[in-house]
Amino acid sequence: MLPKKKISRTRTRTRRSHHSLKPVNYSLCKQCGQAKLPHAACQNCGYLNPKITLELGKESE
Repeated sequence: MLPKKKISRTRTRTRRSHHSLKPVNYSLCKQCGQAKLPHAACQNCGYLNPKITLELGKESE
C-alpha cells in the first residue's frame, strides 16, 4: 500500500532530532591528569578516589 499523504521534511527531521550523537563527557584524573570517564578508574594509574587505587597489570609484548 502507498502512504496516504507525503510526510514533510520538517516532520521527518523533528522525529529524528534525538538521533544525534552526544559528546562524551571526560574528566581529568586528580592523580596523573589524564582524561578519564567520570565515576570510573583511570586507565593510566588506576586511581578512583582517595580510598581506592586499583593495581593495573602491565601488558608485556
